[in-house]
Amino acid sequence: MPREFKRSDRVADAVQRELADLIRREIRDPRLAMINVTGVDVARDLASAKVYVNFIEQLDDREHTERTAVLNKAAGFIRTQLMHRMRLRVTPKLSFFYDATGDRGRHLSALIDYAVAQDQQSTERTAEHKEDR
Repeated sequence: MPREFKRSDRVADAVQRELADLIRREIRDPRLAMINVTGVDVARDLASAKVYVNFIEQLDDREHTERTAVLNKAAGFIRTQLMHRMRLRVTPKLSFFYDATGDRGRHLSALIDYAVAQDQQSTERTAEHKEDR
């Protein structure tokens, strides 16, 4: 019977959970206080991992870049802490990236709400116009 999940997927899930806790408890930088680890992609050989994060606060692109750079500078420290917590034979090298899917989702939701409101106004105007006839 084949396995349902690859080892790299299981490691990615464990790394994501540990990183979320580790960043919240161990990193003292106030810029990183409101952060979510949204996903982790671990290479098949477990040598590297792409960590996707987003920030709870509304920030501009410059601040996203700056805070992601802070995480990448702390990647060595975070990796060392992760090594002590997980006891993997190979602890992946971490690279942090900003995950903008939440921002895109909010933007699309706002566009949909706007389109629905415009359609409703158009329908109301059409109904009023028919009544005037």
